[in-house]
Amino acid sequence: MTENQEPEEQLPRPEHPQFLTKTTFEEFNLPPEVLAGLRDAGFVYCTPIQAETLPLTLAGRDAAGQAQTGTGKTAAFLVTIFARLLSLKERKPGFPSAFVVAPTRELALQIYEDARTLGRYTGLSLAQVVGGIDYQKQADVLREGADIVICTPGRIIDYMKQGIFKPEEIKVLVIDEADRLFDLGFTRDMRSILRKLPHYEK
Repeated sequence: MTENQEPEEQLPRPEHPQFLTKTTFEEFNLPPEVLAGLRDAGFVYCTPIQAETLPLTLAGRDAAGQAQTGTGKTAAFLVTIFARLLSLKERKPGFPSAFVVAPTRELALQIYEDARTLGRYTGLSLAQVVGGIDYQKQADVLREGADIVICTPGRIIDYMKQGIFKPEEIKVLVIDEADRLFDLGFTRDMRSILRKLPHYEK
């Protein structure tokens, strides 16, 4: 998902109908745990970016989305991650299955909080890996195992080099605000990260 503007992504407010389509989340046959989180957050109707990308991403296809801040890109990829991971017959204990990379600590923390809200009934565990938070505590969370890792590039590369973050079982990758990642000089870091993930065909 890419971003045109500087402010971090916020979950769209359902009381603003101009942001919504006539497509409901119920139409996508999502797991009940995901629908329950959406209902708690007050989400019934999709925003345009959600209505356009969810049919693709829920089917396992790649998507690149671009929309204004506050129109629901974060929720679109989080719903996809939760639904995809819940559909897996088995997940290898101790190995993350989904990986979200963001350009800034603030955006990564916002994604983490949104994931906690929307995924509260899924039973999926989360790890945030960003600078400015205790290094050892984050390492311990990764060692214990998290289903979804939300990070910035620099810190996660450190953990990769030490073998603390194990990317071998990643099934879903989200690069949020990819344009900003490149603008901030993370191109080489992202290539390093992507080379360590499972082959694209997997």
